[in-house]
Amino acid sequence: MPGAKLAASLFATQKQKNLEMTIEIALALLLLGSCTGFLAGLLGIGGGMILTPFLTMMLVYTGVPEEHIVHVAIATSLATIMFTSLSSVRAHHKRGAVLWPVVWLIAPGILVGALVGARIASALPTFWISMVFVCFVGFSACKMFMNSKPSPSRELPGRAGLFGMGGLIGVISALVGAGGGFISVPFMVWCNVRMQNAVGTSAALGFPIAAAGTLGYVLSGWGSTGLPGLPMMAGYIHLPALLCVSAASVCTAPLGAKVAHSINTKPLKKLFACNLFVLAGYMLYRAVASF
Repeated sequence: MPGAKLAASLFATQKQKNLEMTIEIALALLLLGSCTGFLAGLLGIGGGMILTPFLTMMLVYTGVPEEHIVHVAIATSLATIMFTSLSSVRAHHKRGAVLWPVVWLIAPGILVGALVGARIASALPTFWISMVFVCFVGFSACKMFMNSKPSPSRELPGRAGLFGMGGLIGVISALVGAGGGFISVPFMVWCNVRMQNAVGTSAALGFPIAAAGTLGYVLSGWGSTGLPGLPMMAGYIHLPALLCVSAASVCTAPLGAKVAHSINTKPLKKLFACNLFVLAGYMLYRAVASF
């Protein structure tokens, strides 16, 4: 009997610790989502570059196996875009900034590319998927720090060209857990599309990228060895993290957009680029550690 009471006491203590850890992680995810949403609205950037590194740090404490951490972080980051993109599209549509005919032509390629990209990512080991993310974030940080923009020099291609470009955007976005604006906006500006229209149209493309990529990660991760099942996980998607981050980011993104109209964001972009270099360094460390 004393042994049984001791075991019960230890179990209750451990259960309480697990509950406390769950609450701590939930609060941290809500904070992460709040910061990500605010920065997305303030600087006009996607959340994938911020979310993925921090999710790799937090998901360690949720029971996700180490060998799946990076894949789950990228997949969950991509899934959050389904929710954050909707509020962004609504705002751009009200201002007439979304070129819907272009969206309808690029979206089919994006759907195919994102599904393929998710499949490729699930087949890559942690080292290589981390290195893809490092290269993407490093390149994006360099462009943001130098504030480089392409010079308009041509027109948008035809139906086949836009389908192919959509496929490329979808594949890369699914590999790194981002919304695709890092490719679609410069591409459209290069094709003589006004910046406002390029940003608005890119925002509209975020939902099909996220939806197709999320479906791909759910299918690819379903039944994978070591991954918890429902209600914690749906394939590679960590559902509690998705809920916490999305709920918070949707609330703070409009606030960031409002602040952006009242201050000069160029110095902030350079500071943010420096932070991206640090996050890229962290993901490089994870890649080397997993090799």
